[in-house]
Amino acid sequence: MAVVCDARTPLPSPAPSRPRVLRTRNGPSFRAFALRPPLHYDISYSMPNQSLLLCDGCGQPASPEHIAKRLQRLEWTTRYRPVHIDALLVGAMAPKNDTEFFYAQDGEFAGEARIILEAAGLSGSGKSALAEFQRGGFLLTHVLECPLEEGARNPAAILAMLEARLPAVAARIRRSWRPKRLVLISQALESVLGRFERVDLGCSIVLDGAKPFALDGLAPDPVIARLRKVLATVGSPAR
Repeated sequence: MAVVCDARTPLPSPAPSRPRVLRTRNGPSFRAFALRPPLHYDISYSMPNQSLLLCDGCGQPASPEHIAKRLQRLEWTTRYRPVHIDALLVGAMAPKNDTEFFYAQDGEFAGEARIILEAAGLSGSGKSALAEFQRGGFLLTHVLECPLEEGARNPAAILAMLEARLPAVAARIRRSWRPKRLVLISQALESVLGRFERVDLGCSIVLDGAKPFALDGLAPDPVIARLRKVLATVGSPAR
């Protein structure tokens, strides 16, 4: 006779697995149980992308191309690092184009690179100018050592990246670079100036009045002239 089940009819319990006794010729017997197959859950939708890496020089997502460009720029910069740094010039973020990156090997200076060259009072070109900059005891770096990726133009996001990088930059200033003076050269660093001043960097901070030198401002020429006077009194300035 057929059994009809509705919501009030309890479902039959599954038959329990019956143990099966196995015996060995010389050993003790033991019981084997038939186990139900494990359940498989599809949880791929909730798993984060574990392959995503963040660049240790800027904190942005790092593609292979991003890492390759960062390593190339580190190599260029290291070639012209002074043994003893008299003045460490610190900008907010590295320029996007290599022609504007001061230590690029193309021999042409444009954008930020040209401004730095002029502020240091150098008139040479290519590797000879970089060698003079090095002999003067100058080194240029940025809080964000890489250019901003496409879409990273929100001021609040940029400020957050700068603040996140400051502890690592401060540690590097104290332990590795050890400059005599720290010269802030970007108006974008004004919002984090207090953080620089509250940290023990082991060196003095050189400002344009009470603000960073705004070499990235709309009218940099007067700022360049003031910075040139400052750099001329630092260490053994390049000529």
